[in-house]
Amino acid sequence: MSTVSEPVNLSLPGGVDTGLTPKQLADKYGLTVSGARPGLFAYTKQLWGRRHFIMAFATARLVAQYTTAKMGQVWQVVTPLLNCAVFYLVFGVMLKNRDIPEYIPWLCTGVFIFQFSQSAIQSGTGAISYNLGLIRALHFPRACVPIAFTVIQLQQLLISMVVLIAILLGFQIPVGPTWLLVIPALLFQSLFNTGLALIMARIGAKTSDVSQLMPFILRTWMYVSGVMYSIAGSVHTWNPVAQFIMRVNPASVYMELIRHSLMPQIYDKHKYAKYQVLPPHIWALAIGWGVVMFVIGYVFFWKAEEEYGRG
Repeated sequence: MSTVSEPVNLSLPGGVDTGLTPKQLADKYGLTVSGARPGLFAYTKQLWGRRHFIMAFATARLVAQYTTAKMGQVWQVVTPLLNCAVFYLVFGVMLKNRDIPEYIPWLCTGVFIFQFSQSAIQSGTGAISYNLGLIRALHFPRACVPIAFTVIQLQQLLISMVVLIAILLGFQIPVGPTWLLVIPALLFQSLFNTGLALIMARIGAKTSDVSQLMPFILRTWMYVSGVMYSIAGSVHTWNPVAQFIMRVNPASVYMELIRHSLMPQIYDKHKYAKYQVLPPHIWALAIGWGVVMFVIGYVFFWKAEEEYGRG
């Protein structure tokens, strides 16, 4: 009996002995292992080549999401409004947390921005495990799937932003040049969300139970991120280290950055000093969180590329 280390000669059709081992034959004819992980730059190039597939897949899933509902795509507008109404009822009316200037638009901004991260991460967690049929049937960079789910959530956020603008105008919030800062803020938040979605997609592909745990983790993150209340108005008596952690929380960073862009007047130091929650280097934090998390998530996901869809 031959051992694994012994060379095995292969024969061509017709019984002609090649005198080569499988590895030598593969090297000679440029054959590669099926499903092998490409290099990072080659993988990125393949992913860029599938950008149209990502957009088409995301758009199709978004349209199909409400096809069984009688109101159809109207739910894309109604859902964020209902979320805001529930939070206002609990935190604005029952808990009387209404001393923040322009509390309703302030609250809606926080709800919409946090929901973008929450939904992207939760969708990314099941991106691989819930789409095994597609992954096993077609060959494409597996990162396409969690990225596409992040694009879906970004498309939903853009619809919510239209609603938010209507709310701001309804409360007579003046349109100003700072509104343009929302664009780069959402760009870096999208990078942050994509990185986390890629990380959770790999974890969720190996441990499906994590998808059951994520709603509790994300709900806790929401409650400590200042979605419904001002962090500065709540933690000003805390230990400085605890205050720092709360203020550099990425969810808080992106929420407060966009709130400040849309409603800079509520951050007037003379009138509303207690609501000053913007760290001095908030743009550096927003950029850092977005770029670093995206790079970490992308490399982390790529490392297990050949494992997705197997088993």
